[in-house]
Amino acid sequence: MPTELVIFDCDGVLVDSETLGNRVLVQFVAEFGLALELEEAILLFKGCKMADCVAVIEQRLEQKLPPDFVTQLRARTAEVFEHELLPVEGIEAALDKINLSICVASSGPLEKIKLALRVTNLLPRFEGRIFSSYEIGSWKPAPDLFLYAAKKMGVQPSSCTVVEDSVLGVRAGVAASMRVLGYTNQSEATLLESFGVTVFDSMCQLPCLLSYH
Repeated sequence: MPTELVIFDCDGVLVDSETLGNRVLVQFVAEFGLALELEEAILLFKGCKMADCVAVIEQRLEQKLPPDFVTQLRARTAEVFEHELLPVEGIEAALDKINLSICVASSGPLEKIKLALRVTNLLPRFEGRIFSSYEIGSWKPAPDLFLYAAKKMGVQPSSCTVVEDSVLGVRAGVAASMRVLGYTNQSEATLLESFGVTVFDSMCQLPCLLSYH
């Protein structure tokens, strides 16, 4: 089946937020006495829902975090995004060449997704076609979010291609019986390829990869 709809993850695929977001997290948890390296945090938390991130941090701290931890973290992250967040290199040029329906399906809250897209000037491209795990109460690697996005967009799962950068996202796309393209660097390519998906490391490759499907 040819691709009719391209479903994009947000963090790390459309916006270059993985390093920024995890930098804020590392700095914040340090205030509670937990020392995390940035690279370790990215590996631990990429694509994870917030509740799972909190559970890992509390396990390592061997204590509960304050009730307003997530609220504070999101506020700090939003402030950094406003000043520093950039689109993923080459994504705008790639989107200009993609003549297919597109949407966003992300594990983050709707406000966070919209903020990230607004700051990077990508919001007009996706307005009205943004889907969040928080809308349906289901997170990757479950396929529900991608299936929900496809249904809302009126496209069969077999006619969708997912663009993801995390293991959890790739697994969700595969579980949804969609084609999956894994955007990753060379060091992590083997990991994503192990799920039987096509990997690529530059957004300039994306339009051609979509045309082959």
